[in-house]
Amino acid sequence: MMEDLGYVVVDDETWAKAIGQLKLAVGGVLSVFDMYGMGVHIGGAQNEIVKLAEDFSLRVRGDLDHPISLEYIRRR
Repeated sequence: MMEDLGYVVVDDETWAKAIGQLKLAVGGVLSVFDMYGMGVHIGGAQNEIVKLAEDFSLRVRGDLDHPISLEYIRRR
């Protein structure tokens, strides 16, 4: 049985820094597509991946009441 460990709430500055680092890391992974002429799509894909990661983090904390899906984040 899982024990309730709660979760850590970080301040806005720490959250923004973590999101920035995630975006850079995701951009680094996606940069391989630039050599195939698909670089124009990297920024959009990067933003969607980060939004999905944010939704995932909210879900595991119990703060999300909608599905983790591309369709949902594209409507925001």
